[in-house]
Amino acid sequence: MFALRWFVRRILYPTALALAITLVYVPVNGANASVEMLRLRLEPIREQEELRVGGVRIAARTLIPAFYERRGWRLAWDDPVRVRALRDAVEASATHGLNPADYHAAVLPELLDAPASEAQRADRDIVLTDALIRLAYHLRFGKANPRELYPQWNFSRSLGGVEPVTVLEAMFAEPRLDRAIERFAPQLADYAQLREALSRLRAVEARGGWPRLAMGPSLKPGTSDARVPALRARLEAGGELAAQRAADALRFDEPLETAVRAFQARHGLAADGVVGRQTLEALNVSVGARIELVRVNLERLRWVAQDLTGDYLVVDVAGFEARLFLGGRRVWESRTVVGRPYRKTPVFRADLRYLVLNPTWNVPPTILREDVLPKAARDPGYLARNHMRVVDAAGRAVDPRAIDWPRTRGARFPYQIVQDPGDDNALGRIKFMLPNPHAVYLHDTPSRALFERATRAFSSGCIRLERPLELAIALLDDADRWNLDTLREAIATGETRSVSLRRQVPALVLYFTATADAGGEPRFHPDLYGRDARVAAALAAPFRFAPVDGARRLTRSPRK
Repeated sequence: MFALRWFVRRILYPTALALAITLVYVPVNGANASVEMLRLRLEPIREQEELRVGGVRIAARTLIPAFYERRGWRLAWDDPVRVRALRDAVEASATHGLNPADYHAAVLPELLDAPASEAQRADRDIVLTDALIRLAYHLRFGKANPRELYPQWNFSRSLGGVEPVTVLEAMFAEPRLDRAIERFAPQLADYAQLREALSRLRAVEARGGWPRLAMGPSLKPGTSDARVPALRARLEAGGELAAQRAADALRFDEPLETAVRAFQARHGLAADGVVGRQTLEALNVSVGARIELVRVNLERLRWVAQDLTGDYLVVDVAGFEARLFLGGRRVWESRTVVGRPYRKTPVFRADLRYLVLNPTWNVPPTILREDVLPKAARDPGYLARNHMRVVDAAGRAVDPRAIDWPRTRGARFPYQIVQDPGDDNALGRIKFMLPNPHAVYLHDTPSRALFERATRAFSSGCIRLERPLELAIALLDDADRWNLDTLREAIATGETRSVSLRRQVPALVLYFTATADAGGEPRFHPDLYGRDARVAAALAAPFRFAPVDGARRLTRSPRK
């Protein structure tokens, strides 16, 4: 029975369909013929593994039949102006860091004029609709599915509860298709600025890119070196140095030093003006590689754009900074310290609920096992010097002298170690709670000197803030009760105290290795956790749809 069904579905039915299309079908008149041809083409799609039209694979195998069925199987692309608008939008997808080839760019020029036969007209309509759906989908959600890269991904990915076919119909109802398509892209200043940075880098690439510098000893201001002309040319090409004729071509002069410092600041390096190994390596990254990096981060912005609205706090892990937005305006920012590469800060979304003044620190299992227990075993005075206590499961104090510390390194430690509030507490004087499965939170720190480092990956996963008190005041949002003075007074009591936040905003912990300033100048950050390559690979992979929340799937993903 199964074999019979397989034969009918896979062999007999498709063969009969092909014969019906090529031999049996005789058009009655233009409109009715188009309706019947579209119906013949599309009704079997829901059951077929794959549909190819003129060599083009159709991806939207659920949405396209639903769209045409709702419109009575009528053609949708009779207007040549609309067809040209789609072609132009596909070409413009490159400015978003996308690949026009994913949207049938190779065949679109052939489809500008409506063909004569009804079969060709039906095929043309299907290809154009599929190209539109693919492009709108990628602009809205990104090409890659972030849940495949981050299993616990919990950011918004929805059409707002609207059926995809209704969204598609609304696009066709728009008088300007190009504007309708562009509205699917993130309407964010950060996104527009990064697109401008992409345009600038591609212009550099079109002019031949920038030169490489030979490796060698550090180049220091005030010295002369045969590599200085190449350094000057590199910084001129990158926009950090204005083109000029130097009095001494081999001398590392003051304008060149200023340009080097600007380059270092834009690339997440210590801006000391010295071209050492790290700066040389950054200078020698090709413009093509920088373009790819911008494309990767435009994709990351598309993944989270739906959450970057209203009131929110964003932590950029790779950029080592946090920013609070209220009413669409940036009201606070701070440098941060994030997780070491072997204790990565995760990417996630969670709501800030409350803060704790003078927090105690319950040493987390990983830090307990890898850091505290070995130190306590080597040094009997370690716990006391760091104001740490040992407690049992009921919270009762345990005498450290009664513990066989050498044995704790190879066995499960049956107690909890708690650090009391104080100036040397690992959490500082304030922490911000945002319940999440990663046990990550934001907090103060006594290690203030680390904020002066260019690369600030020193924590065990949580996020340390340079300016936590200002953030607390903004989120407490109660001028009658809380200002910097009253907050400091509450901290000075030494009492551990939880305070609910009036503004319980979402905190978005993100990861961007390329951003741009208001003028479109690109800024690059170290890929701390080696995440860029997987996103780049996903952008280069064959097209497929991924699920959308809040409505039925936009289309069905191909079976494997």
